[in-house]
Amino acid sequence: MLANEAQPGNERVGSLAPVRDEQLEKVKHLISSRALTGETVLLNMGPQYGTHGALHLLLELDAEKIVSCVPYVGYLHAGIEKSCEGQTYTKIIPTMERIDGLSPLSNNLGYVMAVEKLLGIPEKVPTRAQYIRVILAELSRIASHLIWLGTWGLEIGAVRTFRKALGEREHILDIFEMCAGQRIMTSYFRVGGLWRDVPEDFEPAVRQFLGFIPDRIREYERLLKDNPTWKERSVGIGVIDGEQAIAWGLGGPCLRASGVDWDLRKVEPYCCYEHLTFDVPLGTNGDAYDRYLCRSLELWQSLRIIQQALDRLPGGPVMIDDRKIAPPPKEELAYSMEALIHHFKLWTAGFCPPKGEIYHAIESPRGEFGVYINSDGSGKPRRIHFRTPTFASLQALPVMTQGLTLAGLVSTVNSIDLLIGEVDR
Repeated sequence: MLANEAQPGNERVGSLAPVRDEQLEKVKHLISSRALTGETVLLNMGPQYGTHGALHLLLELDAEKIVSCVPYVGYLHAGIEKSCEGQTYTKIIPTMERIDGLSPLSNNLGYVMAVEKLLGIPEKVPTRAQYIRVILAELSRIASHLIWLGTWGLEIGAVRTFRKALGEREHILDIFEMCAGQRIMTSYFRVGGLWRDVPEDFEPAVRQFLGFIPDRIREYERLLKDNPTWKERSVGIGVIDGEQAIAWGLGGPCLRASGVDWDLRKVEPYCCYEHLTFDVPLGTNGDAYDRYLCRSLELWQSLRIIQQALDRLPGGPVMIDDRKIAPPPKEELAYSMEALIHHFKLWTAGFCPPKGEIYHAIESPRGEFGVYINSDGSGKPRRIHFRTPTFASLQALPVMTQGLTLAGLVSTVNSIDLLIGEVDR
């Protein structure tokens, strides 16, 4: 599958599909004709994990200058959407997290909220569960941004940044393990709430993290923000303006770095974001350096959100009180036949949402992560589709790399925070 191909259910990309397909064929023809005459040289970059996953870029070069760039994907053969269509709604949750291994809780959140919307129960999800979801989602955002910052630093020579960023991320994974028993693929968010309540050590551990991480972020800023080498490899590199960013369906820091004020946590708030105060960092130039600045500032805003959510964390249950959707407490299974029947039905046949279709999106670390579900009334979705931010970012890569050198391409690829697992289907 070409990165430029339209995805079903994605209106932003799909509406431009015929034009882009025609443009792609013209580009291919021009590449082949110029390369055959020796005017330009073709270079295959990837597919290998050095390109942030199994990404294959067909580059047309004039010396070291990039004349055109055509992305190819599809090497992972993941088949995530088709796998999900063969499972019950609850059993899809662990599969969802394999789409994005750097921020699996974000995908988890987007999916369970989509199913809750399909069931018509968003307002019934306990308030405590909503606040915990926000805390863990923002911790996941910080962990993802730290990996992005560290890997970009490694690629352009800031090795110390890589070592330190991975070390800070370990503290977040410790908190995830405390809650779910797993460090990465937690499957902690469930339809109707959470798998279980957070332990007593959760709040002290998060407050401890909030205590020391600001100094670490300031250290990253001292190392990079005004670093001449860092700026030389990022300022004016991979530029895309706001109008182009909207046209190509970009989201998240890639869109906001071009000056477009769009964050789903603000414009279409979910969970408890409407009750929390935070700012949306914006760039002006739409280059790699502004994308770095936006993510760096987002780290501060995520800390601000976590602090507020933690201070306002209410008591109460963390799971909806509906035995048709949520499994009964284990202690009930010892004396209640009705509870045993509900438990058996939920873990074999699952619950059955009404017929219909919905789309729900959240603001993941990379942008808009959307879930489309078409239900036929059975315990498994008839059709499920994911709108992943990396797909949109990748299709704009030819625009962003026009006229760059190979070194500029490497910096641009990392600045848009590609995750090829989100692109393959």
